[in-house]
Amino acid sequence: MRWILLLTCLLANLAQAALDYRLEPRQIADGVWLVEGSTDNFAADNGGNIVNVGFIETADGVVVIDTGPSRRYGEALRQSIEKATGKPVVRVLLTHHHPDHVLGNQAFAGVPIAALPGTTKLLAEQGDAMAENMYRLVGDWMRGTEVVLPTEELHEGALEIGGRRLQLLALRGHTGADLAILDERTGVLFAGDILFYQRALTTPNSPGLDVWLADLDRLEAMPWKQIVPGHGPVTTDAAPFAQMRDYLGWLDGLLRQGAEQGAEMNELIRAPIPERFAQVNLSRYELIRSVSHLYPSYERSAMGRVDR
Repeated sequence: MRWILLLTCLLANLAQAALDYRLEPRQIADGVWLVEGSTDNFAADNGGNIVNVGFIETADGVVVIDTGPSRRYGEALRQSIEKATGKPVVRVLLTHHHPDHVLGNQAFAGVPIAALPGTTKLLAEQGDAMAENMYRLVGDWMRGTEVVLPTEELHEGALEIGGRRLQLLALRGHTGADLAILDERTGVLFAGDILFYQRALTTPNSPGLDVWLADLDRLEAMPWKQIVPGHGPVTTDAAPFAQMRDYLGWLDGLLRQGAEQGAEMNELIRAPIPERFAQVNLSRYELIRSVSHLYPSYERSAMGRVDR
């Protein structure tokens, strides 16, 4: 009987060891750190670790930008921050409400968690359903994860914490409530999911591609020196902006032309993807999703009013 208990404990320990995010923060500027996720889709072998999360050191402590896809991730992130900086976390800033960015909030109990009002509203409305979907997608990585809402509101403008001045930009293109954060000292711009790079963008809550394109103009005009997209590699040039505009313009044209010609949704999801996007991960997968999210509005716009 004893050997069965020992074997059970051993297997349980091995299972827990396998669920290790192995986060490796790297310093990308003075006091600015990045934990880079993959550009893959949610899967049981990555635990949903597909997002770029950052943190910034200040004289008062550390400011965290997004908390990741699960309670387990958030706990690993907080441990990594303490190991890398030796400083406490004093504030969490959320870029938007999508699950890969906010479901690590539980790990920051006792720390003010701040977001745009629209982000809090969307998380309250959609959070439980998103968390449930994440359980289905990545399994045991999500055990114990529950939605924790922000406790403070953020608004566009300057935010100073511990002698560090951050410029906050309130945008809308990705979800309707999207926060970008520029660290003035280093010029590092945390763009959130307004910028995807080498990874196809997602559109489930977008108010429209025209809104997103306008946001890119505002974001690019910021005095940045280094860009951290929500998903994809860090850059020091404007390549993510060029790729995003190109992709959004192509997607908008595809949907607009399809609606004008009366194309069926199934036709559009099989449309050829331009060769220039061949290296953009998940292009076909996200095209299918974007057509389902956005095409009905294009069809409505293309229809004539029968009562006039």
